[in-house]
Amino acid sequence: MEEGKEGGTWLGISKKGKMAALTNYMQPKIDKNAKGRGALVTNFLTAELDSYSYLKKVASEGHLYNGFNLIAADLKDSTHLIADSGGKKPEAAVTAGSSWLSSLSSKTGVHGRNTIKGDVIYYYGNKGDPEPVCLNPGIYGLSNSLLDTPWKKLQFGKQLFTDVVKHSQDLTKEDLVQELIKVMNNQDPQLPDPAIEDQGKDYILPILNKYAAICVRCPNYGTRTNTVILVDAEGHVTFTERTMLNADVDQWKTSTYQFKLQL
Repeated sequence: MEEGKEGGTWLGISKKGKMAALTNYMQPKIDKNAKGRGALVTNFLTAELDSYSYLKKVASEGHLYNGFNLIAADLKDSTHLIADSGGKKPEAAVTAGSSWLSSLSSKTGVHGRNTIKGDVIYYYGNKGDPEPVCLNPGIYGLSNSLLDTPWKKLQFGKQLFTDVVKHSQDLTKEDLVQELIKVMNNQDPQLPDPAIEDQGKDYILPILNKYAAICVRCPNYGTRTNTVILVDAEGHVTFTERTMLNADVDQWKTSTYQFKLQL
């Protein structure tokens, strides 16, 4: 843990139905004196502000941080599937390799959702629009660029995720979690990808073949955590996290937490 940045995280959900997810924005140069981004998630989870008001506040201070993307949600009574693949940054790197995939749906199934149900979900990226953006029902992908930037690995991941969602009604909860984890561990490089090369410049070229996959496996850089959050129509949350131990790709620990939203 970097000194002065303890207590941060890239993904979290509270019993009050507040959920947030963070990714870094890939940029060749960073400001070492910028504010730490990890607290952006924990601050929302513990704040009294709603998702829009919180992101509006964050946007007013966006220039104080290196590049980031932040999803903030006030969940109510709909069904949700969240899959996150967290990354580990190398000594000379500027961003964590993360991707975030989400499906939002109604009580009637995972193929659609009515916003009347009450969920409010907003996105803000300090390298994009200056105002928070309200997200309509659908499937979204977020990596180390702006929301739904057409990186090939992001598009590939969204397709794999969509395929799992379409068949989720036929799966047990345990099998659904495993299918989503399988998606996040796909190591097939999606090349060529001029969009990644253009954004990453010379920094990304040495690891491009590995970085262009959903699951990144490089020395000192790569996917170290997979997280799946399931929220059913009754507000039961299943939070499953698979984490690499001791930077060893052969050692993983899986933890599962379950609770009911207190709305």
